[in-house]
Amino acid sequence: MRLHESVVVLTGASGGIGLELAEQLCHAGAQVLAVSRHMGKLASLMNRYPGSLRWQSADLRTQEGRAQVVSRARELGGFNVLINAAGVNRFALLEQLDEQALDELLDINLKAPLQLTRACLPLLREQSKALIVNVGSTYGSIGYPGYASYCASKFALRGFCEALRRELADTPVNVLYVAPRATRTSMNSSAATALNQALKVGMDDPVYVARAVLQVVQSERSELYLGWPEKMFVRLNGILPGLVDRALRKQLPLIRRHIGSPLKEPSK
Repeated sequence: MRLHESVVVLTGASGGIGLELAEQLCHAGAQVLAVSRHMGKLASLMNRYPGSLRWQSADLRTQEGRAQVVSRARELGGFNVLINAAGVNRFALLEQLDEQALDELLDINLKAPLQLTRACLPLLREQSKALIVNVGSTYGSIGYPGYASYCASKFALRGFCEALRRELADTPVNVLYVAPRATRTSMNSSAATALNQALKVGMDDPVYVARAVLQVVQSERSELYLGWPEKMFVRLNGILPGLVDRALRKQLPLIRRHIGSPLKEPSK
């Protein structure tokens, strides 16, 4: 996919990885319809790329919001790349989350990209070549304590990508799943950042992640995993999950301490 020939619908465009994707896409010559609930830092970016960047306010959790995006995309004459980058995270034990917080996470991380992709497929099929990019996570392949709800959404998103790619194998539409590791964005709480620092977990800059994603967009690859040793742990978890179980169990006291869990450590 050549970026300068691309018309891109990009969700989650007002911050984090999405904002960097918007900037790098425009710099490469792409036309971008940036989708977010609030304009935020997109305002200054629109001033820099007035001919390339357009904004659509939409709540992707709703049918109305998704319909607004599709309608705006039609007004642009169609598009050939959909990037689902909108997402939220919750660093908490499952029982610490109330029903509303859990529903919101699943609505944004899973239901919104599935429903928006479904609504956009007729437009994408009209292209000679089109691409759907879903931004997942390393935690879409490794179940990690303190992220059970987030892992559930990203595991499901990864499965969706795999199945949809096979479903569309005889069409012009390809599906790319990208899995960043921890990234320095406002999506991470201070507690999550503190845990990463305590565990000496590497955190990538959104600029680097966006650059890596767009490099793969221009190729024919179907998956991208970022970070080392994270890529190794993904493979290890698939082959020897029991080994990963034992390693992560040793981290439980530290994880619970950073979460602020009232749960007592089990007696030995």
